Amino acid sequence: KRPNVESYGYAHLAMSVGDKTAVDNLVDKLESDGYMLVDGPRTTGDGYYEAVIEDPEGNLIELTAE
Repeated sequence: KRPNVESYGYAHLAMSVGDKTAVDNLVDKLESDGYMLVDGPRTTGDGYYEAVIEDPEGNLIELTAE
């Protein structure tokens, strides 16, 4: 997890990548390429299917199903 520090700019970047299968496949590919899975894939309390990946610079990228 990221340390609790004050920062400026966006909190994370979110993008829809298709359906649940597309999220799962992209997460598998990114993990095999060495990216860190921070959370998920999971269905959130409000019904979204998502996963969060950390890029090499520590930015959080949320991958969602449509």
